[in-house]
Amino acid sequence: MKQKTPSFFLAFVPILFLIIFLSINVLYYGEDATYGPNQIALLLSGMAAVLVGLKLGFKWKELQKGIVDSINSALPAIIILLLIGALAGTWMMSGIVPTMIYYGLEILNPTIFLVAACVVSAIIALATGSSWTTVATVGVALIGIGTALGMSQGMVAGAIISGAYFGDKMSPLSDTTNLAPAMAGTDLVTHIKYMSLTTIPSILITLVIFLILGFFIETKPSEEGVGNMLNAIDSTYNISPLLFVVPGIVILLIVKKMPAIPALFIGTLLGVVAAIIFQPEIVKEISGETGSYFKASYKAAINSMSYETAVQSGFDNVDKLVKTKGMNGMLNTIWLIVCAMCFGGVMEAAGLLQKITKSIVVFAKSTGSLIATTAGTCIFFNATASDQYLAIVVPGKMFEDIYPERGLKPENLSRTLEDAGTVTSVLFPWNTCGAAQSSVLSVATGEYWIYCFFNLISPVMTVLYGYLNIRIARTEKKVN
Repeated sequence: MKQKTPSFFLAFVPILFLIIFLSINVLYYGEDATYGPNQIALLLSGMAAVLVGLKLGFKWKELQKGIVDSINSALPAIIILLLIGALAGTWMMSGIVPTMIYYGLEILNPTIFLVAACVVSAIIALATGSSWTTVATVGVALIGIGTALGMSQGMVAGAIISGAYFGDKMSPLSDTTNLAPAMAGTDLVTHIKYMSLTTIPSILITLVIFLILGFFIETKPSEEGVGNMLNAIDSTYNISPLLFVVPGIVILLIVKKMPAIPALFIGTLLGVVAAIIFQPEIVKEISGETGSYFKASYKAAINSMSYETAVQSGFDNVDKLVKTKGMNGMLNTIWLIVCAMCFGGVMEAAGLLQKITKSIVVFAKSTGSLIATTAGTCIFFNATASDQYLAIVVPGKMFEDIYPERGLKPENLSRTLEDAGTVTSVLFPWNTCGAAQSSVLSVATGEYWIYCFFNLISPVMTVLYGYLNIRIARTEKKVN
């Protein structure tokens, strides 16, 4: 049977199904939508794409090959996600992340509270690779302190979220930071370096704005919340600046262009060694062993890398912060990615993404307009599909061939996916990110979004770079 070229409407039908299903999921499940319902929505929408493909004359084997190839392209990112889970567990057990948090919290100063809140959130998110964890732990403490100082909760939430999403974007431990280059066809190190060209100016502008706002806010010094957290961390872990050696080594390996997978694996093992040396009591607590220290060390290492582990400090916010889920905690994200790749694979194999992309890109004549179109598509999916992963995966699959055709390196696409897809997710109350952060901070999205300066500036910055032709990475020639 001869294969037909789909119309724009027919090509858009599976995406329309996806938007409808995801909207219903957010309505019925709220922030829990990403823990199963959205995966099913992707598979159902993928089946709709299969039916469209069959109608166009494609055989099932061709569509299945598209699914397999799509999942195969994401396998390195999946392995990295598993290693991130393992590393997070060993770095928490060893006291590396708690030490970063401890010293980060000590820089808080009521006279520059908004800037400090943004910086502390950025440091913690950079260390953990998770904006959600940062907001749900230290963010809660910072909201309490800000409220005690008489500040607007929306303003404080905006500072926390701005810092958290900066750290999330720039951390090699972040799932979205690994997902974006995987979708675009570049590597993690190149992606982070290239993304820093727009991300660092965005956060600097954000900090200047918060500094200016700080001069007009009257505060009453109150460090009780931070003091309690510092005491809890100090009494639970052996805090030492020597623990910074481990992340320093990992950063050095990444700077020296060691691939992410072996670098993360080495970082995970170094975390185990640091735990054995610096945190013997934590090792015994996590392992449940009080006899042989070798046995306790082995079990604690396996436990921290594999599944959920928790350390009791006696302070609720610290207990939440030091609880990790190991590789097991990454399985839901991997499930979502696999389902998203199934959907994207069918859409690509049936020629549906190509039709949609060509219909949109025809209006993007210049590099600036192409980047603006990509950014707009990411924001569109955040607003309609209600999930930041989909706002990266679907546009990533849509535009991955267009950029090299225009003589642009893939890091242009990966940067735009993060600058517009990752950071704007928290600005929509019906998006899972917006719903989660609003719930955790007890601040309505409508109150804080206007103060999320970093999240608002980032997509504007990446589009501006495109139109002004600032540091645009190009190939030697366009692909014919």
